[in-house]
Amino acid sequence: MDPTYWHKQAADKALFEDLIWSKPENRRSAGKLLIIGGNAHGVTAPAFAFQAASKAGIGTARVLLPDAIAKTIGKSFAEGEFAFSTPSGSFAKTAINQVLENSEWADAMLLSGDFGHNSETAILLEQIADKYQGQLTMTQDSLDYFIRDIGKLTHRDNTLIVSSLGRLQKMTRSGMPSLIIQHSMSLHALVGLLNSWSRESKARILTYHNGNFIYADGGQVSTTPKESAEGWEVPLAAYAATWWLQHPTRSFEAVTTAVWDYSKN
Repeated sequence: MDPTYWHKQAADKALFEDLIWSKPENRRSAGKLLIIGGNAHGVTAPAFAFQAASKAGIGTARVLLPDAIAKTIGKSFAEGEFAFSTPSGSFAKTAINQVLENSEWADAMLLSGDFGHNSETAILLEQIADKYQGQLTMTQDSLDYFIRDIGKLTHRDNTLIVSSLGRLQKMTRSGMPSLIIQHSMSLHALVGLLNSWSRESKARILTYHNGNFIYADGGQVSTTPKESAEGWEVPLAAYAATWWLQHPTRSFEAVTTAVWDYSKN
């Protein structure tokens, strides 16, 4: 018998259908999402995040990129804004004011990845996690900057971690050694572990294992089957951020429904 905190969502039927019917139909009421990511050598993650958020039904999305690529992109990307970058083309720590100014426009923020590895970017991302108080969804290499100090995320309100199991394993190994994540563990065992983690942590966790997306939030866990999930992190993070900002008081139901919405495509 499965525990009562485990909610199994079928691939062809959403658990929380009322959220589907209440989804905003007018773009003006569908929310504003600020997407941050990219560096001089790659902008795939923020571009994919923007596309996915549009498919998920966001009202308006704005993408903040390092200004080192401004000349390359030019005016071809109308939704793009630019912030200070380092000489190597990553986000500079001095971009924090530009980030916070843009965040005042937005209902939520998504750190989409492709940040590269830069000490100034590390400072910037830590400042974002500390100074920005709104809904923050993080995925791909934005999480790498917190592997050695996961507490900055697990103790933060309004945080969603969208991570591969391997990255999640690294994060817990460094910051939460009592939670042992293994690739060989059963779905039932991982559900139980994430239940425990999400009861002790403020952060929400979304990952993939054994043909299922697994979402843990405040001690509740949902699973949604998906046979193949290659390249899922960035687009699903965008879906999750979109659904969550549209239903801010029902995060468990919203992100679970976002997984269903993404999985059916």
